[in-house]
Amino acid sequence: MADNRNREHWGGSLGFVLATAGSAIGLGNIWRFPYIAGQNGGGAFVLIYLAMALLIGLPVMLSEIVLGRRTQRNPIGAFRALNPPQCALARWIGIPLAVSGILVLLLGQWGWGILILGGGLLVLRKRWTVVGLLASAAAFMILSYYSVVGGWTLLYMGRAALGQLAFADVEAAKTAFGAAVTHPGQSILFHLLFMGLCVAVVFAGIRKGVERWAKILMPALFAMLVVLVLRALTLPGAMEGVRFFLAPDFSKITGRTFLVALGQMFFSMSLGMGAVIVYGSYLQKDVNLFRTSSAVIILDTLVALLAGLVIFPAVFAFGMEPTAGTGLVFQVLPTIFGQMNLGALWAFLFFALLMVAAWTSAISLLETIVSAAMDELGWARHKATLVSGGAIAALGLVSAVSIADWSRIEGLHRAVVALFTTAPDSFFDLMDAVTSNWMLTLGGLATCIFVGWIWGTQRAMEEIREGSGGIADAPWLSWAAGLHQDEHYSRELPGKLTLALLWGVFVRFVCPAAILLVFLNAIGALGG
Repeated sequence: MADNRNREHWGGSLGFVLATAGSAIGLGNIWRFPYIAGQNGGGAFVLIYLAMALLIGLPVMLSEIVLGRRTQRNPIGAFRALNPPQCALARWIGIPLAVSGILVLLLGQWGWGILILGGGLLVLRKRWTVVGLLASAAAFMILSYYSVVGGWTLLYMGRAALGQLAFADVEAAKTAFGAAVTHPGQSILFHLLFMGLCVAVVFAGIRKGVERWAKILMPALFAMLVVLVLRALTLPGAMEGVRFFLAPDFSKITGRTFLVALGQMFFSMSLGMGAVIVYGSYLQKDVNLFRTSSAVIILDTLVALLAGLVIFPAVFAFGMEPTAGTGLVFQVLPTIFGQMNLGALWAFLFFALLMVAAWTSAISLLETIVSAAMDELGWARHKATLVSGGAIAALGLVSAVSIADWSRIEGLHRAVVALFTTAPDSFFDLMDAVTSNWMLTLGGLATCIFVGWIWGTQRAMEEIREGSGGIADAPWLSWAAGLHQDEHYSRELPGKLTLALLWGVFVRFVCPAAILLVFLNAIGALGG
């Protein structure tokens, strides 16, 4: 295990905010958020999403940052360092899991039985270190297929630069996209190019690599977004799209709207995959965690809103369908750009924006694995980066090849069917379903329980107070009003409602309940 006394650190809080915002700002914001909003009532969904980001996203993100900064380690090392010698709750979780796994095996469900039994035995042996293992495994698996999508953004950025995205209609764009992603050689090439870009940044280290590029890429991302928003808003009929996106229609709000907004928020902020813990581990003790985590949430949400102001005005201006789903980005928008003046330029800017968003998120995922290799195996950064990047790229090849159909890797297809009695459309979809529906939500839920109940909010708040400048203990209304330094409000008043108290209540009760609902909804346990 490496000695972390010489651990790298950010040059300042700005580097952390930009890098962590870059981790959160990915395809979930620019690709997924607009079409999810379009399918769920536009402005009403946006309002609910903003509430979820503030009430759930902020407490969970702060919890992950605290774990990283306190321990100065990757997710595995962080949970191991704070893991109690004995924990009754771990036994109460591990024993039922192991028994359930045996019962599932007896029913002939070999895949699920092995996973559940293995999970139960790991919990009994490793206790809460399992949460760090789960987060690191999720980061590895997500990056393996996320880089395939990142490769698509590189491909479309290049095609836009060559003027090859001028499609006559959405059907033609759909055909072209299908041909692109089902071409194994092409998918593999751009997947490897995208992974190469990630490896190059992480190889250089935190200050010279991740932080330096965050300070370049994030301003560039915002600049491209602003230019595209201004262009979209000048299109005839654009205001109809703005009204759809921002004017709330409360008649469309249902219980499912809240669940979808909660799920979108959780997945778009890089929670539960260890990246925030790792970036927090590079923070100095004098950094105000309330302020920096709030800045990350604000930037992440701002990008999602700006992306909607690019997409919906353009969609309505050209009479397209705002609920077109994932096809909005790779099928509808290229068709729209092809009908605009200087369409190739706008298409290039948009897909460059999409590529940068994917790149900054992928960098954080790779850094999560590299940090674990350095801390747990004692590897040098260069070795950890090359080996980790190579292994992830190799696994990604399976996703890239499988997208056309399973027949290209029929042996793996048969193995998945034998273990789970069914299989999704591709290995890509299998990886996405396992990580998004299971690993991230369970990891986030376990993190809240660990910080709130096992390690304890009191110890966590001691860490948060370092560098907070008294914000944690100021009455939250006076802080919001800018009066927290006023003598009248800064006196110790019994029972005052402070940010520290609010955070503790949310991380112990509200966030676990909300994340559990996300998990149950994702696996279909809530129906509909």
